[in-house]
Amino acid sequence: MKALVFGGPGQRSWDTVDDPGIQDPTDVIVKVETTTICGTDLHILKGDVPAVTEGRILGHEAVGTVVETGAAVSSLKQGDRVLVPAITSCGRCGPCKAGMAAHCEAVGGIGWIFGHLIDGVQAEYARVPFAETSVHLVPEGVSDQQVLFLADILPTGYEIGVQNGGVVPGDTIAVVGAGPVGLAAMMTAAIAGAGRIIAVDTAESRLKHAQKSFGATHTVIGGENAEAEILEISGGAGVDVAMEAVGIPATFDLCTRIVRPGGRVANIGVHGAPTTLHLEDLWIKNITITTGLVSGSTVPTLLKLARDGRIEAEKLGTHHFALADIQEAYDVFGAAGEHDALKVVIQA
Repeated sequence: MKALVFGGPGQRSWDTVDDPGIQDPTDVIVKVETTTICGTDLHILKGDVPAVTEGRILGHEAVGTVVETGAAVSSLKQGDRVLVPAITSCGRCGPCKAGMAAHCEAVGGIGWIFGHLIDGVQAEYARVPFAETSVHLVPEGVSDQQVLFLADILPTGYEIGVQNGGVVPGDTIAVVGAGPVGLAAMMTAAIAGAGRIIAVDTAESRLKHAQKSFGATHTVIGGENAEAEILEISGGAGVDVAMEAVGIPATFDLCTRIVRPGGRVANIGVHGAPTTLHLEDLWIKNITITTGLVSGSTVPTLLKLARDGRIEAEKLGTHHFALADIQEAYDVFGAAGEHDALKVVIQA
């Protein structure tokens, strides 16, 4: 089969590799029909994730069809159309039983194993371990693109942003970073009943997407005036929930400055550098700061919302490619600002 293979920092190739086979009785083999590229894949290509070794097939989000099942699999069969999420769950370890599959202990102590610790899904076929407790049947009448982004960024925005942030109806929230995950947080915050959703970003094109399609009620250009503008929108009190969706010290610091006393800061962004936590200012504000890695526990709920047209995650897919053109898809996604790209949709 053909697959997108990591060749070391800065190196990727569309190669012919061996077809995957059943290794454990809980495995299934999925024919990949639709996949995408994540910002994490770009980090891998930069050499930022040393656990990913040369020769690894990348990718951790897919929709496809089951073509083979392991001996222990009874609830899935050939021909089933499934969403393969970023997080796998053995269903047996302590974290999985606690609803925290992000820290599944079965393979390396983390739920994110596709394109990381095992071969991923940017390929014609993929082996999916712990299939019965990991994949989700796609509802009839729902397209691949409607559910593709429920594999990672929608549940990330919902679980790590909206749920961790405790968003309730009527809240004023700010999402600092209007990239795909930030937009997913806005979309699901609207479903949760947030009254005012303030999108903050330095790119005007992303702010336009946020307000047009993802539920933002206000937009603010990031920079030296952002704090004052956000406080003005919130009536001077600060926001109920500030979500950090960039992953740099400046944006996290902004979130701690714009949150009201008793409010919540929900960190979604992936941080690669330390930041200063100004406890000399924050200790008296009674704020809550949360962090997290998605577990995917909300995927069944999000699938129902997609089925019923309550969320339109397909709006995140701005550019479409054939699987054989995945190298071009990487070029476009890697220069998203130049192409006004949110997420790419790659179909076999």
